[in-house]
Amino acid sequence: MGEEAKESNIIILGPVPCETAADMLKSQPFKCLLRKFLSQLEERKAPELEILKSFQCTVQDNYDIDSFSDLLLLLTEYRPTEIVRRYPKYALVLANPVLLYDFIEGLYNFWRKHARFLILDGGQYQMGETRTDHRKFIKLSERFKNLVLETYRQICANLMDKLPRVYRQLPCGAGVEILAEKIVWDVPAPEYEPLQEIPFIRLVVIEPPLVYYPKRNYRKGVFLPVPENPLFRVTLKPNDWLCYPAKVGDLVIFIYFHKRYLPLGSSLSNLFELAEPGEIFRRRPDGILVFGVEPEALGKKQTCYFEDKKSGIVLGFIGRTDDVDYFGYFKKMALTLHNIIAIDRGYLPVHGAMARIVMRTGESANIILVGDSGAGKSETLEAFRVLADIYMRKLTIIFDDMGSLRLNDQGQVIAIGTEIGAFVRLDDLSPGFAYEEIDRSIFMNPHKKNARLVIPITKYQEIVAGYPVDFFLYANNYEPVDEQHPYIELFNDIETALEIFSEGARLSKGTTDEEGLTHTYFANPFGAPQKREQHDALARKYFSQMLATNVRIGQIRTQLGLRGYELKGPEAAARALFEFITRK
Repeated sequence: MGEEAKESNIIILGPVPCETAADMLKSQPFKCLLRKFLSQLEERKAPELEILKSFQCTVQDNYDIDSFSDLLLLLTEYRPTEIVRRYPKYALVLANPVLLYDFIEGLYNFWRKHARFLILDGGQYQMGETRTDHRKFIKLSERFKNLVLETYRQICANLMDKLPRVYRQLPCGAGVEILAEKIVWDVPAPEYEPLQEIPFIRLVVIEPPLVYYPKRNYRKGVFLPVPENPLFRVTLKPNDWLCYPAKVGDLVIFIYFHKRYLPLGSSLSNLFELAEPGEIFRRRPDGILVFGVEPEALGKKQTCYFEDKKSGIVLGFIGRTDDVDYFGYFKKMALTLHNIIAIDRGYLPVHGAMARIVMRTGESANIILVGDSGAGKSETLEAFRVLADIYMRKLTIIFDDMGSLRLNDQGQVIAIGTEIGAFVRLDDLSPGFAYEEIDRSIFMNPHKKNARLVIPITKYQEIVAGYPVDFFLYANNYEPVDEQHPYIELFNDIETALEIFSEGARLSKGTTDEEGLTHTYFANPFGAPQKREQHDALARKYFSQMLATNVRIGQIRTQLGLRGYELKGPEAAARALFEFITRK
């Protein structure tokens, strides 16, 4: 078993987890945890330190960690009186079992407050995968969780010489268990070869609810193209990295991330479908994201991308700094790569949300709401969910943040999504929703402004099914509704539509570093402005086709940016849209 501890993360590495209390209490990860806990107690001069005087020593650690681990191991089998009779050297520390019990409780809670990851090395991937492989991995993770809980309970029961009357099944194993294997893929050029040594995430087991505290709570800046491939300047140590092979819509993007960002990287499993080994083995990805490279390899552009035309791969790069310790950088860079590829393939990327609804009256509609972060698209979808019992038979979210428009064989404009989940603001959800979904959610900085939730919402098969578009509406979050400005306003000519959508106006909600009324080309800074000439031509083509095939194009006033309308604005807009669909 190996060990790595980065700030508030505990990472346990190995081909198999600990199988016995002795394995765990004598392991390097446990000793590292114990040292950190003792340092915290020393900083606040905690009374529990009094009982550890017999373990103090003059060596660098200040305490005899090995001897204390031996004592804890004895406590899994014997009561204090039995231990003192056999090992008199422990008499001082066991003279006050209540204080030692407090120490054990503190150490247990200290462990539980960390972000805990169990990464099992599966070696080299071999073709073929069975349900038995999955069951074995799940059993290993459950065994580790049970071992931690049982060891804690045995120590406490022996120390206090009584059994508890109430048992609490608290999450105490790893919050995330990962099976990682090396998989041979189609490496296009020598500069890509170091990536070949980094293992892929094959399976993920999550023990929600998970709460993470990244160092940043919003995203800033844009992702800019660079003329040369930064991969030539990047140094990668395979043991420090993992790869999440993400299915972003119908694309496969390898997302390599430094373990410093393990809480964020593992959260991708709630947002993007995990690619199957057969979609990786001896195949070439559509895109590659390398998150956490040394900053000096990127220079001034710490968030950038490169189009490798020769290899047919678009690569994104993000420097290893605290400034990017925010899940939005993972999500938006992956979506930027998706959009760059989509534009080159003749598709129109859409920064927005899409819902497929069936009304109680029998009418149905596939609705796309276009808007930048904080415009109200996700919040209006949430209002759809709240109002579902009143208005709808069925609601299916096709995508929550990004998709693309395409033409099918019949000339219909259809939409494909990118994500199976959503990265949403807690403030903009209906009261109680987060608690209803707590068993599937990953929370990020819930105590801060722009607190977020990463939650799965849609099956992968739904987001790539390709549904025809019925409504294509711009989410206007800055204009109040009155007689001249209704909730739903439709456009009958292409120039008016293109003007409103290309202007991309919104009132910032603090989800980025922008303030006030801002303008973003087509509400999509993730690839559209970088390829504006191509995007202009595609927008005109798709808007013309939508108008020609009776797709309703317009805007919906969510009022989300106006004070006091954060919840009731999107809900009123949703009601107006439902009534409009029913009338039409």
